Amino acid sequence: MNPFLLRMNLALFCPLLMIACHESLLEIGPQGQLDEHTLATPAGVQATLTGAYALLDGWDGSLSQLNPPWAAAGSNWIWGSVTTDDAYKGAQPGEMPQIRALELYQWDADHPYLDIRFRALYEGIARTNATLRLLSVAAGIPDGDRDAIHGQARFLRAHYHFEAWKLWGNVPYYTETDQDFRKTNHADPLPLVIADLQAAISFLPESMPDVGRVNRWTARAYLGKVLLYDHRYSEARTALDLVVTTGPYELEDCFHTIFTSQGENGSEMILSIQASVNDGAPGGENGNFPDMLTFPGGASPFECCGFHQPSQNLVNAFRVDAQGLPLPDTYNDQNLGKNDFADPRLDWTVGRPGVPYLNWGLHDSTWIANPAASGPFSPKKFAHRQGEQSQVGWAGAQLGPVNIPILRYADVLLMLAECEVELGNLIRARELVNRVRSRAANCAQAPGGGDAPIDDAGITWATYRAGVYDAPWTDPQAARKAIRMERRLEFALEGHRLFDLRRWGIAAEALNAYLLAEQARRPYLGTAAPYQARHDRYPLPAAQIELSKVDGLPQLVQNQGWE
Repeated sequence: MNPFLLRMNLALFCPLLMIACHESLLEIGPQGQLDEHTLATPAGVQATLTGAYALLDGWDGSLSQLNPPWAAAGSNWIWGSVTTDDAYKGAQPGEMPQIRALELYQWDADHPYLDIRFRALYEGIARTNATLRLLSVAAGIPDGDRDAIHGQARFLRAHYHFEAWKLWGNVPYYTETDQDFRKTNHADPLPLVIADLQAAISFLPESMPDVGRVNRWTARAYLGKVLLYDHRYSEARTALDLVVTTGPYELEDCFHTIFTSQGENGSEMILSIQASVNDGAPGGENGNFPDMLTFPGGASPFECCGFHQPSQNLVNAFRVDAQGLPLPDTYNDQNLGKNDFADPRLDWTVGRPGVPYLNWGLHDSTWIANPAASGPFSPKKFAHRQGEQSQVGWAGAQLGPVNIPILRYADVLLMLAECEVELGNLIRARELVNRVRSRAANCAQAPGGGDAPIDDAGITWATYRAGVYDAPWTDPQAARKAIRMERRLEFALEGHRLFDLRRWGIAAEALNAYLLAEQARRPYLGTAAPYQARHDRYPLPAAQIELSKVDGLPQLVQNQGWE
């Protein structure tokens, strides 16, 4: 299948597919070849829409060109985290050299993972457009259902294009009316992303009966995010403030609740990658398959694989002062020690030696394949509890049911705080940040693997503190620094870091300082290329430029610095 021509793989969809709950948004195996005429039924349209949702995780096992699955992961753990000061590649030095090249900024247009991620995003776009085409000719769909389907498809189309924009900048934008898919990438796609989101808001209902589906509030929150990325602070503030003041979302009482199978679709979740295990999928494919490498390796009970290891820099970022406030300027002056005060989110995010790893027992050095190369820490934020792992599939213990957030309410609060700072409203910005910080103080990793108060007597591996900003904010630059630090602590290892640094215009400053300081800890980082202006966009895949040719001339223009 030509990935650039965006042809929908109709073998993925079956008109008998039932839309009943969030499990319906997962991967569905091939059910036989069906053409668009056959699919132009209410069930066929819903099945096609389900297929569009299925690409949120970036992978579909029936499409061979999307392998390896982690290259296209919707969590962006490679693209937005390993390429920053949050995480090392991990595992053994020689494993997955493709990821190591990305970590070291040794990028080029022929990197195979770039092409896989591009294909996955445009496959998602193809499915949204197929949904809209089928919807336009399908009979028997009530008007309310028709509007809801239309709104969902427009939202998902905006999301996939926005993800592509985050990686590559100017990318071609496709709609259901396109006939020639060899389009140029000269125009800024963000106006079309915004138009699709505005349309989604007008078509979507306030709520949806099925967990995991987007609604009007999802689209409003996402619109605010896109406007913020476009530095349209006043418009972003309007969109985000509506969600905060009128919307249905609330922060969970405990930070960790978001990252559990019981609380994953709770009051804070706006949009997430839905996951499931032991549901009949023969290889456990629905259990966050593209993130399967990001569990402790070595002799850990997860069997594999130890990639995406948290950096020492990230762990140090959780150091706080006696009042429980972050240390944005000095956190990395020394490694966090047992006698230091620490933000309790640390041990929900990072597996550390001697600290319970949920209910799997104490994390120890044997869980790390090569501590000398990649340090003593493991990713923990999306780990499932013992007893929830897949019972089938290769290394099934690393496949679990925990959803991965794409957008959650804490993100909306902190994005709104950014807007308020840029618009001069420091009092409101501080109040929004303090809401997130107050929640951080509510619970910590308990000795038995569950939740506990942060001062629980059984916690012997850390002294947790999480304070709020009591003093008024008067300096916009200090306020920006506080919000940026809060984003790092709240969203560590969630794939946002590189994109945050880029939009703040500080990626080169932050990442080159990280590389310089980190070489003494991890000498291999001394081989990294310096982060330069060209790294603010990934190179477009050479294969896609080749496929875009018309009469021998490519329609896609390579990003500056990667020609």
